[in-house]
Amino acid sequence: MAVVGGVVGGAIGYVLGAAGIMAIRAAVGARAWEVESVTAGAWLVAVSGWLLGVGAWKYWVSPWFGRPERTYATHGWRRYFDFDTDHKVIGIQYLVTFLVMFFMAGLFAMFMRWELMRTGEDVVNADQYNAIMSLHGTMMVFVAVAATVGAFGNYVVPIMIGADDMAFPKLNALSYWLVPPVLVALTVSFAFGGYDTGWTGYAPLSVQSDVGGLFYNLAFFTLGLSSIIGGLNIIVTVVTMRAKGMTWGRLPIFVWSIFITAMMSLIFTQFVALAMLMVILDRTAGMVFFDPASGGEPLLYQHIFWFYSHPAVYIMILPAFGITLEMISHFSRKPLFAYKWAVGALLGIMGLSSVVWAHHMFTSGMAESLRKPFLASTELISIPTGVIFLSALGTLWLGKIKFTVPMLFALGVLFNFLIGGITGVFLADVPVDIQLQDTYFVVAHFHYVILGGGIFGLFGGIYYWFPKMTGKMMNSGLGKLHFWAIMLGFNVTFLPMFVIGLQGMNRRIADYTPDLEPGNKMVSMGAFFLGSSFLIFIYNFIYSWARGETAPANPWGARTLEWQIPSPPPHENFEVPPIILADPYGYGEADSLHADMGIGTLEEAKDSERV
Repeated sequence: MAVVGGVVGGAIGYVLGAAGIMAIRAAVGARAWEVESVTAGAWLVAVSGWLLGVGAWKYWVSPWFGRPERTYATHGWRRYFDFDTDHKVIGIQYLVTFLVMFFMAGLFAMFMRWELMRTGEDVVNADQYNAIMSLHGTMMVFVAVAATVGAFGNYVVPIMIGADDMAFPKLNALSYWLVPPVLVALTVSFAFGGYDTGWTGYAPLSVQSDVGGLFYNLAFFTLGLSSIIGGLNIIVTVVTMRAKGMTWGRLPIFVWSIFITAMMSLIFTQFVALAMLMVILDRTAGMVFFDPASGGEPLLYQHIFWFYSHPAVYIMILPAFGITLEMISHFSRKPLFAYKWAVGALLGIMGLSSVVWAHHMFTSGMAESLRKPFLASTELISIPTGVIFLSALGTLWLGKIKFTVPMLFALGVLFNFLIGGITGVFLADVPVDIQLQDTYFVVAHFHYVILGGGIFGLFGGIYYWFPKMTGKMMNSGLGKLHFWAIMLGFNVTFLPMFVIGLQGMNRRIADYTPDLEPGNKMVSMGAFFLGSSFLIFIYNFIYSWARGETAPANPWGARTLEWQIPSPPPHENFEVPPIILADPYGYGEADSLHADMGIGTLEEAKDSERV
């Protein structure tokens, strides 16, 4: 199995890399073994060895030396553990990997809420709590940043534009196989003392933390490389591989959301990679980028980090917006309201996201003259976000709504993100932010945006495209039970956080004053209910994949291209290239047809869209 080869290759790579770094250190008169310097240098070689071992050598590199190119299997479960270049396989690999990371992060959240049910340190001490909290936050952010783009951007987007694969299939496989080392590094960090900086990893604290902090930096850097490669691939695919007639004005709104997200990943991720590299060099090479005693500037890290990480909030949420608008149109049986305005709003969010980062730094000590401009830009970005909401509401208005499980999650995104957006307006105001920063009010706001918006969108997408990916239907009754359980648990957990935040409950602490115990107990009980609700999804997901009802090609009666081919799709997606005739939202328009699939007559094609 390729994974075994990857583990062997990674281990060999680490040994060779460590030996090389130790030899260099000895040659310059330094002590040969120094855990952080050796580990940081060996990591690059270990990841390269991992990639070669899982299949990059066999399927990609060896033909450079004249060996015949290997062929890929087109069927069987083993291909999901191989360096497969089929975009559909890679999409499922992303989905399952990030679901594992999501549930690991959720388990860490349960430990946090167990500790916070009562005052005092009952379950773990403060250092252990900080390590668990940091790992929870980092994993959740990684899932929010990459899961939807990796899973559905890979699986669905090429089919929706009429392509047979991604523009760079081997590079696509490479971008996925960079992800497992990220999960390994985060897990290993706990064995080396963890890190207590939270998911933001602020310097100079991150420079001084235990060895576990180095693994955080290496994981973030590696995931950034994967995001840059994946974003470039999606951009080139959408620009160059659209089917005949698929003009920019006929692109499904989900494709627009993924395309814009990919541009943001390509543009902004390099900055956070730079921040991680600077910390690594401070830790391992004697640099002093963030040491004020030696002329460094701690605020430099925050500026670079948030120049990426606030656009990253929209990298997390724009795909959920795309999924939401896509499903609302199909399940309301109405054309997407204000389609061009919605596309313009997505583009506007991308542009404005680059000029709002310092609202995270109102209390950091930056120049006061910067507060008003960033307050204004932060308030301004709510306008294109509001246009997205108007597009959704306009589409719902007088629609023939079908309350399927995916549609429930789409409506959940609107409800939850509305609360997250409104509370974000408060935090954009400098005087209010000074009072509320570093409290649970910020924690609640952040979770309403990312979990209530982005992760609800991810699960809506899973229920929506599960029939296409597996050829099986998920159980609708269990799906609705999961939705209402997660919706109730989510709001019971995070709404009280606004209250205890206003009462002075600080985030990132393992203990608090006794007067805050009732509110924390309510939050913890809600969190346990929320966590248990995902057991319904896990059972439904696994059972339906193994023994679920066989799905028809188009169970939702949707009009986009992925629903006009069998479920699961054939290896190259289409028997003949489709020809796009109109946009995919022509519900209620006489004789409207999104695409001529080249099979049978146009009347037969219309009938298939009306299923």
